[in-house]
Amino acid sequence: MSIGDPITILLIEDDPGHARLIEKNLKREKIADKLVVLGNGKEAIDYFFGQGKYSDMQPADRLLVLLDLNLPVIDGFEVLRRLKTDPRTKGIPVIVLTSTDDKRDVARCYDLGCNVFMTKPVNYEKFCETIRNLATILTAMSLPKTG
Repeated sequence: MSIGDPITILLIEDDPGHARLIEKNLKREKIADKLVVLGNGKEAIDYFFGQGKYSDMQPADRLLVLLDLNLPVIDGFEVLRRLKTDPRTKGIPVIVLTSTDDKRDVARCYDLGCNVFMTKPVNYEKFCETIRNLATILTAMSLPKTG
């Protein structure tokens, strides 16, 4: 991301503890101008496509998605599939950030169009280190306008 470009990070994560830890570490690294946390896949779909409680929402100029796979209501695989098959949202960068490291899940996410796949470690210190590494990646990225 170029310095000065406003960015909204959409964190789709059902574990409140993980969400707080990710948010804390991203803020420490001064990454997101705005962080939106959604707790399930249905909320995410509504957010992306301006449905339900998001029907009057103005879309973000630059958006990056951090997506967990193990979500209630609609899982992360389906969220990713819907995002990447719709012309309105297919260009939004998606980083899968999940606890699984199953090679089939990794392959499936890349087949569906994710940009980066990262595994959340169980160990607290390693989890924080992973988010710091993510922040390093984000500072080097350029993001397209979404709207």
